[in-house]
Amino acid sequence: MKFLDLVERRYSCRSYKSEAVEPDKLAYVLECVRQSPSAVNRQPWRFRVVSGEAERQQLRQCYGREWFTSAPLYVIASVLTDEQWVRADGKPHGDIDVAIAVEHLCLAAAEQGLGTCWVCNFDVELCKRLLGLPAGEEPVVLIPIGYPADAAKEKKRKPLDEIAVWN
Repeated sequence: MKFLDLVERRYSCRSYKSEAVEPDKLAYVLECVRQSPSAVNRQPWRFRVVSGEAERQQLRQCYGREWFTSAPLYVIASVLTDEQWVRADGKPHGDIDVAIAVEHLCLAAAEQGLGTCWVCNFDVELCKRLLGLPAGEEPVVLIPIGYPADAAKEKKRKPLDEIAVWN
């Protein structure tokens, strides 16, 4: 598959079948995450897989949308703030590194026929408490994963001349 085909195939899935994700597919997706680049190769992230029913019910308290409950598993992507690279002007790059790794996850999942969605609008403090995260680990994104029960909608994208500048 061409990369552009994969990118076009990936969308924000908001409805999942109850069918479980096979362990080998999840392992493949997580290996793609592991191979993601990061600033100064710090890899300042942790990816927590939540698949048990009780744990999923608990996590759902952090994001109350109905569609979110249909996913058979979730991955919580966290930044390890003590391990992130910080640019000379003081800008930390941990969130950027996590974002790169999460998109590797989403594209790898799409390649495997799985749906995903970035969820950034969640109760971070509750998530930290429910998962018992240690100091220095900050959840950045919740990612539901599963087989899509919906169809991709047409993506609305700006024309290239509105987002790219040639000098």
